Parts: sequence; structure tokens; C-alpha cells
Amino acid sequence: MNKLSLMTLPWACLVGSASAQSVGSDSARTAATGSAGGANSENANAQLERCDRSLGTLAVVEDTSAAWYAQMQSYQLRSTTPVLRMLVQQSNCFVVVERGQAMRNMMQERELQRSGELRGNSNMGQGQMVAADYTLNPTITFSQKGTGGVGGFLGAIGGSVLGVIGGGVKFNDASTMLVLVDNRSGVQLAAAEGASRNVDFNLFGGLFGGGAAGGLGGFTNTPEGKIIVAAFIDSYNQLARSVKNYRAQSVEGGLGTGGGLGVQGGTTPASRNLK
Repeated sequence: MNKLSLMTLPWACLVGSASAQSVGSDSARTAATGSAGGANSENANAQLERCDRSLGTLAVVEDTSAAWYAQMQSYQLRSTTPVLRMLVQQSNCFVVVERGQAMRNMMQERELQRSGELRGNSNMGQGQMVAADYTLNPTITFSQKGTGGVGGFLGAIGGSVLGVIGGGVKFNDASTMLVLVDNRSGVQLAAAEGASRNVDFNLFGGLFGGGAAGGLGGFTNTPEGKIIVAAFIDSYNQLARSVKNYRAQSVEGGLGTGGGLGVQGGTTPASRNLK
């Protein structure tokens, strides 16, 4: 039996076999994994930045009218909000408050209270919601499949069984941005860019791609959505580090009073001081 036969035999055996469902399969996970409950987290990504104390309350708000949001639909990652909210809570840098679609249900319960439909001890009265100190706004600045790589003969790998890889290697890249805004003043407090890359192996020049075994290329190819999630983790880590070492910007005379760049004939302090 030649080397190629040795390689194809295990995959050929899978043809027609019954599929088995796996609960908690690692192959289906993104880089954002685990769970969060209050200040506790379980099985969080070990590379996620963490804070010893929370710095305030935070809402995650996407610009659903932006071009990047429409592009997300093709990646089967409908919204970045659930992923980012879990990362934020796992990090303990901020307390997450709801300002998304679930707000409809929250307001619906309050309307039921006002209409008298809820039980008397339901305690859904006014004055209980927590203000969001900050807003976190995500953006995908770049996402591209097959941005570079090498093709052709890659040589002998791993002895007798792994003889020749005659296909190619492609890189899949993503770049993301996170912007943190103070809700009371509207001042941008922090911004961070993140990036991620994965490698797409095209073995034997696509011999298995689309084959009866289900396609080895598809098995080794990380979906674009997973790359984007990893890029957002990088963005969030950068942002968390910056806010842990936060130092407020200041403007002489106070923020929003005209600034230090005057114009001739203007009424701001800097303008009046022009000679």
C-alpha cells in the first residue's frame, strides 16, 4: 500500500457512517468560550485581560446601519453583542447592562405592571434600572479570506505517512475596533484596535475538498466568524489595559468651553486672547 493510500484510508472509512452529536465540542467553539455569572467566570479564555475591580456600568451598542454589520451576515455571525458582553463580564472590568432587544421585554413587564395585570408583589415599579455609565461601540475594520500565503510543494513532513503536501496555505485575517464613550459627557475615553489570523491548509492541492469524506479543507478551515471573535478579544484586551492605566485628558479652561485653538473674531477664551 502506498503513502497516498495510507492517508486516504481513514477518511474513506467515514463515508456513509452515522454522525454523532457532541455536546461541548471544542471544534465548534470560538476564542470566546466559557461562561460568566456575576463577578465569577468559568472556562474563560486564559488570554482574556481581567480587572481586580469593576470601573462602572457598560452597554454594548452596535451600529446596525454600518457596512461591516451587513458583511457579518455572510459569516453567520449575526451580532457581536452577545460575545462582547460575555467577554466584558468575564473580565470584571465593567458591569454589563441591557440596552438591546431584551429592553423590549423589560419595558413590556413594566407596562403589564402599570396596566394592573401583574400580581401586587411583583415589584416592577419605577426607579430600579441601573444607568449605563459607558457605551462600548464595536466595528469590524477589515476581514478577508485568503489574504496571503504560499502554495505548491511544501516538502516531506512527519516521516512515511505524511509524505507530500502539494497544495497551499492561505491566511485569513480580521481587524476590529472598540470605542469606549462616557455617556454623561459624550467624551471618548478609550479606543483599541485588535487583529487575528488563522491558517487555511489546502492539502494535496484540494484532493479532499468536496470529496465524499466531507472535505479535509473544510475540516481544517477556521470560519471567518471565529477569526473576528479572536480579533475582538485582542481589541478588548488592548482597551482593558488602557483603562486600567487610565489618565483623564484635560483642556485648559475646561472641556467644551472652546478649547485652546482660537480663531480670529471668535468668542471663546482662546479666541479672545489672540493678538
